[in-house]
Amino acid sequence: MRTIAATVTLAGVLLGANVVSAAGDTIVGYISDTKCASASAKAKTAAEWIKPAAFEQCVKDCVKEGSEAVFVTEDNKILKLDAASAKKASPFLGHKVRVVGSVQGSSLAVESITGLKLQ
Repeated sequence: MRTIAATVTLAGVLLGANVVSAAGDTIVGYISDTKCASASAKAKTAAEWIKPAAFEQCVKDCVKEGSEAVFVTEDNKILKLDAASAKKASPFLGHKVRVVGSVQGSSLAVESITGLKLQ
């Protein structure tokens, strides 16, 4: 059993999916949009490009113009949100959040979401 767990953990690390591996795991990051997150994808951390004074309004404007909401991890990985997760995240556009959920490939399924102070 330990061998299976070690193999699964190693596979997650190698595939970059170790951010959240199973339902109920907690992850901290930002609710952004595809346009802003993609334009800043080369940054090593999200904090390098997220400017608290302008971030919330920028994300809301981009989403209003058709850019999809996404979750950006603190180490600047972009995770897509399924329809149900996007609905849960919509009150938090442009906010730092704590999410309980699970990752499948490059998509995040949100079980619950809590706003955090953006600094």
